[in-house]
Amino acid sequence: MKKRARLIYNPTSGRETLKRQLPDILNEYEKAGYETSTFCTTPEPLSAQKEADRCTVDGFDLIIAAGGDGTINEVINGMSPHSKHPKLAIIPSGTTNDYARALKIPRYDYVKAAQLIHKNQTVHMDIGRVKTKSDDKYFMNIGAAGFLTEVTYEVPANMKSLFGSLAYFVKGAELLPRVGKVPVKITYDDGVYEGIASLVFVALTNSVGGFEKIAPDKTLGDGKFTLIVVKTTNFAEILRLITMLMNDGRHIQHPKVLYEKTSYVKAETQNNQQLMINIDGEYGGDAPAEFTMYQQHLEIVTDLDRMHLSINTRDLMAEEKEEEFKKRVREFENKDD
Repeated sequence: MKKRARLIYNPTSGRETLKRQLPDILNEYEKAGYETSTFCTTPEPLSAQKEADRCTVDGFDLIIAAGGDGTINEVINGMSPHSKHPKLAIIPSGTTNDYARALKIPRYDYVKAAQLIHKNQTVHMDIGRVKTKSDDKYFMNIGAAGFLTEVTYEVPANMKSLFGSLAYFVKGAELLPRVGKVPVKITYDDGVYEGIASLVFVALTNSVGGFEKIAPDKTLGDGKFTLIVVKTTNFAEILRLITMLMNDGRHIQHPKVLYEKTSYVKAETQNNQQLMINIDGEYGGDAPAEFTMYQQHLEIVTDLDRMHLSINTRDLMAEEKEEEFKKRVREFENKDD
């Protein structure tokens, strides 16, 4: 019996170039032995999630998520509640494509990304689940709170389309002077942190917002979140930490950074101040938020050969964006002088 695959794609992603390449993409999965059909997402809320849920229940062998991190998140939310899952393939066509970056999936060639199916290489990835005041959902890459998470809410859609992830770096530099104090209580496997925090990250990969060294020692599928709490709101200290992050990952040793491996996190404020939780780049409710781990929950098509390359292998486009970010930071520093 021929295997069945369902390609769930966002028609507006990738400046609509994805749609023009659909015949070539589908052909790759057909050559790999999959009877492949498509589903175009609609403006209906959770369109991709509902279709992924239906395909999982219906026993499809493969689901292909074509779009940005938001589309992939929806597909994962449709698959994860079930005890048995199809394999998942990813065609990244969004703005930052953090998840594809971490999995070494080609991010600028949709057909090349589809061709990974021929290598028969997969990785079993951890999936997180977060419960907030108003929501309960799964995530594949990052749960976060703090001032830089505001970037994803404040970058206009047209700016994302024109400038890609560079828009996030530029907006991030603009927001730095607005850092505020948030008294938090962060509970994790081995302890509790109580104090101020400008940023809280609960990460499943090493790639967040285009930065590739947020968690430089991360092992995919290890059953642990990387918990990062930036324990300062001092503008100069945050700039130094960002520079260390981009240069060599030494931020994890800084005394103003809590850096832990944990399978559970609870984030809450110590007053009535609102603390918005960002889940895979989108608003996911307000604290208190509980993060739990589902180890090696989904099997995802990837390029294991590239994943085994040195962690120091750099993405030239990422370097260009980071340099632009540093330039904007220097401009703000000079204004203060």
